Amino acid sequence: MPKLPRDLSPDQVIRAFERAGWQKRPTKKKGAKHTVLVRPGAETILPIPRHRTVKTGTLRSLIDHAGLTVDEFIQRLK
Repeated sequence: MPKLPRDLSPDQVIRAFERAGWQKRPTKKKGAKHTVLVRPGAETILPIPRHRTVKTGTLRSLIDHAGLTVDEFIQRLK
């Protein structure tokens, strides 16, 4: 299994998931601490924390919930 890149910004993570078919859900609050991604037909949501970087454990969990492999996620980062 390839290693996940470290120090990914939330924007990089969001772009990779958007390339996999996920979409941002509009927020009603200003200053929200998470960006929520949804996909039509999926029963789960992906809450992306708006920190300086997304930790690898959190990222691995998000990838699992999205139904992707680490390889597929890394390909979508490029």
